[in-house]
Amino acid sequence: MGEIRNAERTRKAILQAAKEEFYDKGYRGARVEAIAKRAGCNKQLIYHYFKSKDQLINEVIDDFLTSLPQGNFALPANPVQIAEFRYKVNVEHLMDFLKYTAWEAIETIPENSNGAERRKKVLHSYVEDMSSKQEMGMVPPELDPALITLMISSLTIYPLLYSNVTRMITGYSAEDPEFQKQWAQFLHLISERIFEYVKPK
Repeated sequence: MGEIRNAERTRKAILQAAKEEFYDKGYRGARVEAIAKRAGCNKQLIYHYFKSKDQLINEVIDDFLTSLPQGNFALPANPVQIAEFRYKVNVEHLMDFLKYTAWEAIETIPENSNGAERRKKVLHSYVEDMSSKQEMGMVPPELDPALITLMISSLTIYPLLYSNVTRMITGYSAEDPEFQKQWAQFLHLISERIFEYVKPK
């Protein structure tokens, strides 16, 4: 039992070290040697637990997403509330992860790495939820659920990732509680405009 517990602790230490390295430097910039140094082990031990860098990043992201309080991530029944809800989830739980994903804009990421399958599943669940609401008459029929989901993703992520742009335009940093309050209210208002003529059946 002691050996199993030690192996579990070692694996968790490697995942935590890898998370810090990937988040700091991106997929391309992260080095297995640096992860080993952060974890206090040697490079060979990392490859004992993870066969490749691709497997390591996928498991880092899977471990992170699994650790989130899933009960707090169920989308609201009212589509007017979804954008504001997702924004608050991003602020409270996903900031470091979202900053890591920004590396994808400047890096070429190998196929099927970077937690792509797990992330695609989450994003598609948002599209399916919006489609379901549309079938119930809660979303205008002329709007594509996938494009609505993309719009909400953009509005709830961009101001957080590009805090300097947010400051240049609004005078507030993305971390400023006053900006977060105003942006959440704005998201609610524009969502009301999008869905205001649709009444739930």
